[in-house]
Amino acid sequence: MATLAGIANFHKVPELRRRVIFTLVMLAVYRIGVFVTVPGVDRAAMSKYMAKQSGGLLNFFNMFSGGALENFSLFALGIMPYISASIIIQLMGMVYKPIDELRKEGEQGRRKIDQYTRYGTVALSLFQAYGSAKLVEGWSASDAGAGIVTHPGIGFQLMTMITLTTGTAFLMWIGEQITERGIGNGISLLIFAGIVTGVPGWVGSYLATNAGNIQPLTIAAVAAFVVGAIAVIAFFENGRRQIPIVYSRRQVGRRVYGAQNAHLPLKVNTAGTIPPIFASSLLMFPATLANMNVPGADKLQSIVSGGGWVFNTGYALLIVFFCYFYTSVTFQPVDVAENLKKQQANIPGIRPGKQTADYIQGVMNRITFGGAMYVAAVCVVPAIVGDLLRVQITFGGTSLMIVVGVALDTVNQIEAQLITRSYEGLTGPGASRIRARRLPEG
Repeated sequence: MATLAGIANFHKVPELRRRVIFTLVMLAVYRIGVFVTVPGVDRAAMSKYMAKQSGGLLNFFNMFSGGALENFSLFALGIMPYISASIIIQLMGMVYKPIDELRKEGEQGRRKIDQYTRYGTVALSLFQAYGSAKLVEGWSASDAGAGIVTHPGIGFQLMTMITLTTGTAFLMWIGEQITERGIGNGISLLIFAGIVTGVPGWVGSYLATNAGNIQPLTIAAVAAFVVGAIAVIAFFENGRRQIPIVYSRRQVGRRVYGAQNAHLPLKVNTAGTIPPIFASSLLMFPATLANMNVPGADKLQSIVSGGGWVFNTGYALLIVFFCYFYTSVTFQPVDVAENLKKQQANIPGIRPGKQTADYIQGVMNRITFGGAMYVAAVCVVPAIVGDLLRVQITFGGTSLMIVVGVALDTVNQIEAQLITRSYEGLTGPGASRIRARRLPEG
C-alpha cells in the first residue's frame, strides 16, 4: 500500500506527469475509434447478432478488441495483425540469417526489423480485412444476421479492406507513440484497455440474463476464483530465480575493489503476457481461411470455435510452445555468460564461458517449464471452472493474466521513472519498493 501511495505522487514529476497524461489521451482516442463503424454496416444489427453468440471465438476476440468487433468499427481487427507480423518476423530471425544479423546490430537493426514488421502488419491486415468482409456478408445473408451489410459486393469489400487496414495501422502508431512518449508498453496497454472496458458490460449482461434467478453462491464462487487467480498471477509474475555470482578482485583506476557477491535474477515467466497473445492471434486465422474457401479450413474453424477439450488442449500447447520460443528469442545465455566474463564475474563452481552459458540455459529451461505450465493453467482453467459452475466467464484467465501483467509492468515503470530522476523520496517515508519474490539459490 505504501508503494502505491508513493506512485500516486507521480504528478509531482513534470515529465512523468506529461507521459501519463499523453498515455491517457491516446487510450481515449482508441476508445473513441471503437465506436466508429465501417461504412455499409448497420451497427444495431451487428450488435444484435453478436449478442446471440454465446461464448466461442467471436466473443473472445470481441473482448480483446474492446467491443470493436461488436460494432464492426475501424478497429475491428484490433492489434492482432501487428502481433502476428511480429511472430512471423521473429520466426524468420531463427531461420533466415539476414534477419538474425539485423537483430544483433543494436538500435539500427531494431529499427529495420520494426519497419519490416509494419509492412507485414499492413499485408496481414489487408488479408484479414477481406476475410472479415466476406464473413460479415455471410452473416448478413443468414436469418440471424439479416441486414448487417446494407450493400454487399465488391465495393463493400474494398471499403472494408481500406478501413480496417487503416484502423490497424493507426492502432499500431498509437501503440508505438505510447511506448516512446508515454508510460508502459503501448501495444500491451491497448489490449489492457480493451479488456478492462469490457468488464462492466460482461457484469451487466450476466445480471440482465439471470434477472430473478441470480445465485449468490455462484457469484461468490466466481469472485473468489477471480481473486485467487489474480493472487496466483501476481505471485508468479514477481517470481525470480536468483543465481549467485562472485565478482573477482579488480582495480578500477587507483581503487582496488575486493570480491563481491551478487545475484543474477531469472524470471520464472520471462515471456510475460506474450504467449497467450500470440496463441490467441493464431486462433484467428482459421476463420479467415474458411471465408476464403481454403480446403479444410471449415473443419479447422469448427474445432477452434467449438471450445471443449480439443480447443483447450491445443490452446495450452500453443501457449507452452510460445513460452519457450519467446524466451529463447529474448534471452541469450551465451551473451549473459560473455558479459559476466567481461565483468570478471563467475558462478561459483562453474567455469566461465561455455560452461556458464550451458548452466544458465539449463536453469532457464527448468524455470521456463514451470512458467509455461503456470501460464497454460491460468489461461485454460477458468473456462473449465465456468463450465462446472455453468457460468460463462468471458473475463477469463488470458484476460486476467494480461491485465495483471500489464498493470504490474506499468507500475514498475512508473516507479523506475521516479527513482531514476532522483525523486525516490516521493515514494513516501519508509515505503518499500516493489520487490521480486526470491526462489532458493542454486
